[in-house]
Amino acid sequence: MASSPAVSVPIIDTHVHLYPQSEVETYQWYAEDNPLAKQHSIQEYQTATGAPGNLQGYVAIEVDRKNDNAKDWTHPLQEIAWLRRIVTGQPKPGEGHTADDGRDCLGIVPWAPVVLGSAELEKYLAAAEKEAGPETWAKVKGFRYLLQDKPNGTALSDDFIEGLKLLGRKKFVFDLGVDQHKRGRIQLEEAVEMIDRAHEGVDEEDKVVFILNHLCKPDLTIVNVQTDPSYIAWRTAMFTLSKCDRTYMKLSGCFSEMPEFLRARPAEEILSAILPWLAVVIAAFGPERIMFGSDWPVCTLGLGDEAWKKWRRVVEMTCHMAGLGPEAQTRLWAETAREAYKLDSRPVYKVVDLTRSDE
Repeated sequence: MASSPAVSVPIIDTHVHLYPQSEVETYQWYAEDNPLAKQHSIQEYQTATGAPGNLQGYVAIEVDRKNDNAKDWTHPLQEIAWLRRIVTGQPKPGEGHTADDGRDCLGIVPWAPVVLGSAELEKYLAAAEKEAGPETWAKVKGFRYLLQDKPNGTALSDDFIEGLKLLGRKKFVFDLGVDQHKRGRIQLEEAVEMIDRAHEGVDEEDKVVFILNHLCKPDLTIVNVQTDPSYIAWRTAMFTLSKCDRTYMKLSGCFSEMPEFLRARPAEEILSAILPWLAVVIAAFGPERIMFGSDWPVCTLGLGDEAWKKWRRVVEMTCHMAGLGPEAQTRLWAETAREAYKLDSRPVYKVVDLTRSDE
């Protein structure tokens, strides 16, 4: 596959998880033998990315802290306190970041108990704002309540819909995490209905913005995409979801949905294998509503520190294959995220050659 032409663009990584070693046991997914159950902080992220000069910053996404079915907010608020230490430059010893690292955090998407309805969500938002403090709260751009592992119907309850409407009125986005690969097409069908109901009867300026995570986690092990029902259902859902102009898509999370042997292959072979999915997303949403995300450190499973750079290379080649020019690429790599999350500007970046894998 031919190298992509040199196009220099800023990069915003819209899907990064950060946590210190001292708090890993507070996560729902924690197990001693889980390779992710160790510190993944700013220093580790900088090592993984190689700190390229055009990487303007990242959006920190919640990491699914224990919450007793949304009733116990202790650990989610603890996560906000941790991110506050990053933003305000007040690290504890051994937490993997310095007093100067906060400037790279462009946005934060914490957990929120959307499932409890608007009244309880109001209480949580007040507690979260108090925990964050003014400087960190200004970086909170939205919230996430993972639906990928919740019972069917969770997103369609009246309380959940009212919670989403509250986020819209307060100008917060909602990061939507569903999983077609493991949970089937019902996750996609409920996502479509949820968005319709959340926007029903709401003034345009108060409609919540949805940012879809990880292509909605399709099954990337499928071989015959022409006839496979799972692929066809996913493709149909992507075009349906894209009809709402207040939905955006993250180009992220693919490594965890593909077979282990494939993720170990060169970026060129990975692109060839998953092109049917990438092509649909680009056709449905266009670069003006697609944003780059690494899903670090989840992307490192089975790959290690090469993962971030490999995924960046896959996205570079995707842009080339789609014939995206400099303006469209700038949208995909940075400006879509800036628009959707309403991020502060970081206008100065080093011009680099994107064809070089060692940047």
